[in-house]
Amino acid sequence: MKYIALLRGINVGGNNKVAMADLRKCFDGLDFDQVITYINSGNVVFESSQSDKIKLVKLCEDAIEEQFGFRIVCSIVSAAELRAAIKKAPNWWAKDSEYSHNALFAIAPRTAREISKGIGQIKPEYERVFIAEPIIFWSAARETIGRTRYSKIVGTEAYRYVTIRNANTTRKLMELST
Repeated sequence: MKYIALLRGINVGGNNKVAMADLRKCFDGLDFDQVITYINSGNVVFESSQSDKIKLVKLCEDAIEEQFGFRIVCSIVSAAELRAAIKKAPNWWAKDSEYSHNALFAIAPRTAREISKGIGQIKPEYERVFIAEPIIFWSAARETIGRTRYSKIVGTEAYRYVTIRNANTTRKLMELST
């Protein structure tokens, strides 16, 4: 089965630096097949016969800690889950270049719905939100992004349970996982 590991906090702000070639070797060492890394922010596409995502998360997090010396939170999404969520994405997501378009991936055991409730009521005059588990699709005009509810997620309890990718990265991960 094909999976995408979305690592939270890799190569952000000069912290938790990991070369993607080294990350790929780490995942290869877990006996995963067809391991591909994408950009420098901790996206790994791989195949595994393991179907228990909780076990996969633990396996990946433990291997990263052992290999690189720091703990990273990992979200695992199956390729099928990603395709299904993107298929449900609203027609406004990732369409207008004047907007910022992100996918907030829920980190288990939280769901996208729980995270959305934790963020609070959106400001519809500034942002749009749509949930297709395990993703919250979010878009906001670049010029007013600072006024959105979702732009203020950093530092909240909900922020601990998401890893965020922009629309281009999300689409590319879907393409790489097919």
